[in-house]
Amino acid sequence: MKFKKNALLAIMLGISMLGFAGCSNAPAETTEEPAAQEEPAAPDQVGGVSLENPILVDKEAKTVTVLTQVNGKYFTEVTRHASVFKDGTNGAKSVFTAYADPVAFYDALVEIGAEPGNNMNLDNAATTHVEGTALDMKVTWNGAEKEYDVNEVIKDSNGKQIAFKFGGNLEMAKNKNTGCLSCLDSCPVGIISNSTYTYGSVEKTSEVTFMGNKDILPEDGTYIATVYSIAE
Repeated sequence: MKFKKNALLAIMLGISMLGFAGCSNAPAETTEEPAAQEEPAAPDQVGGVSLENPILVDKEAKTVTVLTQVNGKYFTEVTRHASVFKDGTNGAKSVFTAYADPVAFYDALVEIGAEPGNNMNLDNAATTHVEGTALDMKVTWNGAEKEYDVNEVIKDSNGKQIAFKFGGNLEMAKNKNTGCLSCLDSCPVGIISNSTYTYGSVEKTSEVTFMGNKDILPEDGTYIATVYSIAE
């Protein structure tokens, strides 16, 4: 009799526990996967160029983009070089240190339809303005508000406009190995140069000075994309 009583109590207790569990309003625990986050771009990846691919030709847009770095030295010192290949003999003398060499730069400009002037040599440089297809130069970087024109990021002490032209000078560029991509006065060596002034206007006659604009450009060493296009 005692056994039957104990069994009956056990059955009733079990039914009671099942009813309690079934009436519970506690929400089921769920585990949410954390949202996937995009990996930040490497500091050398900007504008479609990087250390692995330092020059980009866009035939449709007619642009040549070169990976460069800001050289903060020329925020306070004068230079006649806008952009020079890092391994050239003038590699540390420009506002922008380029990762593409002059031959690759020359070929890229030809690829987008620019034509070299080839009107300068060492004998006529001091009295000659560079000729060739007119080119625009703009720069941008990760976090920049826009693409900045060269005249916004490099200051001409006379307030004149930098007017780049595709001088050419391929053989001279190879022979001299200066690494000059873009010079700030007309040049018989640089692939492109500024037709506003003749050769020697910065270093010889001191007609003008050029410096990087520290109020706009990012800090020394920042990777930037330098974008060249045929001027309209």
